[in-house]
Amino acid sequence: MDRPVQLVDEYATGDFFLASAGHTILGSGVAQEVVDPDPARLSARLRDLLDASSAPVAVGILPFDTTPAGTVPSRMVLPAVLHRAGPAHPQAAALTRAALPSPLAVRPVPEPRRHVETVAEGIRLLAEHRLHKIVLARALDLEFAEPPAPGAVLRNLVKDHPRGYTFAAGLPGGATFLGATPELLLSRTGRNVSFRPHAGSAPRSDDPLRDKENGRALFASTKDRVEHAVVIESMVECLRPFCRRLSVPGEPEVVSTPTIWHLATRITGELADPEVTALDVAAALHPTPAVCGSPTDAARRLVTGLEPFDRDFYAGAVGWVDANGDGEWAVAIRCAELAGNRMRLYAGGGIVADSDPEAELAETSVKFRTLLRAMGVADV
Repeated sequence: MDRPVQLVDEYATGDFFLASAGHTILGSGVAQEVVDPDPARLSARLRDLLDASSAPVAVGILPFDTTPAGTVPSRMVLPAVLHRAGPAHPQAAALTRAALPSPLAVRPVPEPRRHVETVAEGIRLLAEHRLHKIVLARALDLEFAEPPAPGAVLRNLVKDHPRGYTFAAGLPGGATFLGATPELLLSRTGRNVSFRPHAGSAPRSDDPLRDKENGRALFASTKDRVEHAVVIESMVECLRPFCRRLSVPGEPEVVSTPTIWHLATRITGELADPEVTALDVAAALHPTPAVCGSPTDAARRLVTGLEPFDRDFYAGAVGWVDANGDGEWAVAIRCAELAGNRMRLYAGGGIVADSDPEAELAETSVKFRTLLRAMGVADV
């Protein structure tokens, strides 16, 4: 088995990389590729391919919008070469930090004032459309004199994030989608499945006392607890047809990344049908209310109409599935798309009836820090 930090060094643009608390995966080259706008059909096609192939796993990414109206299809690859290793940390903490160019220009999409207005409009539309929650995102476009190396960005992300899921996936046309997400969509080993949705957040602080207080305030926040409950209730309802047993804690826990506190709940279950794969469940769950809203279809339509850009793979899912149906999928947030000398960062926030538009703007600014920190850029 390879050393995990060796896989960080061996990553090349276009490869697939995923590091989690349990293992590190690097897929290089393309033995076979499957592109399909329907993730359920994609899963069936992959099952046949994996059964007929010597490839141990398929790796890839689902876009945010997997309906026929979506702008990009789901993409899975059977790598020509697959490397596996244990968890990247604690060894990755000793990695040297990669130097990256400073951006020549930074452009918010939309402008901050416009995002505040959009959130206010979203709050108004919640009642009109009888929605429990929507998630509204904004972007930062960075332009560089010379193209940043995806491997250098990935290296810094891996170094900075001992927990969660650090990923990079090559996209058609040579772009790279990469990030460090705290959120597990699902993990499947045999009939056992695990989920850890996140909803509700607060900023970290360099002041230890204030930082602890931010975490305590998040746990006590009625707004954030309501937002989190919407996500859990919706996911459990979606999971019941798949599981003959589900275990759901009575209240969330407070977890953290280097920049943000989150409310999270670990749900575990046992599949009723052993033929249901990790990708089958991911296709059914995605997009969760944590990245879209609830009810899903109505929320997705509203979000698509309010945001001034196509999400493409932002708020999608990144992961792998093997011939046994086992796999692991993470929610593609705290991420960016890097193409040549241009980079688009994404950040969003859950909107409920008592959301504060100014606070929602501040929340997205905090979430941008994951990628800005990896780029060596101060807050913008």
